Amino acid sequence: MTIRLYDTSARQIRDFSPLKPGCVSIYLCGATVQAAPHIGHIRSGLNFDIMRRWFAYRGYEVTFIRNVTDIDDKIIAKAHEQGRPWWSIGYENERAFDEGYTALGCLPPTYEPRATGHITEMVEMMQRLIDRGHAYAADGNVYFDVRSFPQYLELSRQELDNLLQPSGEGETGKRDPRDFAMWKAAKPGEPTWPTPWGEGRPGWHLECSAMAHKYLGTAFDIHGGGLDLIFPHHENEIAQAKAYGDDFAKYWVHNAWVTMAGDKMSKSLGNSVLVSEMVKQWRPIVLRYYLGTPHYRSMIEYSEESLREAESAFARIEGFVQRVIELAGKTVEPAAEVPPAFAEAMDDDLGVPQALAVVHTTVRQGNSALAADDKEAAVARLAEVRAMLAVLGLDPLDEQWAEGSDQAQDLHGVVDSLVRLVLDQRESARARKDWATADAIRDQLGQSGLVIEDSPQGPRWSLAQR
Repeated sequence: MTIRLYDTSARQIRDFSPLKPGCVSIYLCGATVQAAPHIGHIRSGLNFDIMRRWFAYRGYEVTFIRNVTDIDDKIIAKAHEQGRPWWSIGYENERAFDEGYTALGCLPPTYEPRATGHITEMVEMMQRLIDRGHAYAADGNVYFDVRSFPQYLELSRQELDNLLQPSGEGETGKRDPRDFAMWKAAKPGEPTWPTPWGEGRPGWHLECSAMAHKYLGTAFDIHGGGLDLIFPHHENEIAQAKAYGDDFAKYWVHNAWVTMAGDKMSKSLGNSVLVSEMVKQWRPIVLRYYLGTPHYRSMIEYSEESLREAESAFARIEGFVQRVIELAGKTVEPAAEVPPAFAEAMDDDLGVPQALAVVHTTVRQGNSALAADDKEAAVARLAEVRAMLAVLGLDPLDEQWAEGSDQAQDLHGVVDSLVRLVLDQRESARARKDWATADAIRDQLGQSGLVIEDSPQGPRWSLAQR
């Protein structure tokens, strides 16, 4: 068994070999909390949640770090616009991100450090970089000297002489306009922290280098994030960390975007779809299916039609699960192992689409067993389906999808009682061979958005797909 991953730095799929046998260390660039999350933000966390689950299934002990950027230019700008403290903006949106991750079934990270909690580590890193000749202080700012690090831009494969990086506002004293700020000098109305070079606040890139070093040491296995972070963020992280003396990340894994009309979903483009609003319109498990089942390196073009397709596809899985549970008369536990074809797909660069095809094939086999009244085979297929869905975080019987759904369950119970009364009337009509009345009841229920299915165990109802 060998897991293989596409390594951005190598531009190819590589066999995964952990630095420490049996252990996997992952650092994921998390949220910059200037606003509430849209589904494009949460996709990254969800993709790496599936990666983490697969490593755990394969027997690895996983350390998963996902940071929070709680201070940056955008957060400060929002604070000024709204007349609020910068930290209240950050905290409010950090909670919104946590709620979004939780709603879509992401496991909590091992640690979730905030940038502002690691100023000491940042100052220590800057001092060492200055001592080594890779950084310099000017007018209260601290810059990284990109020409001092010959490997700069190897991840993004750009040429330094072709790189245009104009000086930012207040970034005075640069030796080269392409040098980037690790520390920004204090400005009126902005939060500041003391350093040997004066009051100021951290730059965006420094925080991740410092936090990865603190929580994962001088070297770790996988650094993840969205494609848009390759440059400048990840390129600058590498320069800082390696110039400091760390080996840093062995593999670089990047997920693609959620797009609308071909553009990356973003606040600035005004084309974002907030998670908090989406979960009011769609069941969270359906959103997870929609965002998590395409390959992590494939773009997702957002549309309500594709969401409806995802809803229908997942409903077929849920319907099979429900029918087997009713037949068995008890919960069917997941199988100890997933089918070999599913494992092969997941080992090959987390091939979720191919793995999902195995899920649907197994569901079809289970439905055939149900039609043949082969209870033993149907139960066996459900055990396999549950094992596969658990890896994807999509098992509808898992307790994570039951938490927080008491109100929905109560409502379902009320509706079920009312529908059962009507179905009893339909059964009475069928018993006296009054087919016209029975059909009329079924049709009226259908017009109300319910699908009635007659089974050996009696009639069952479900909501019609949109």
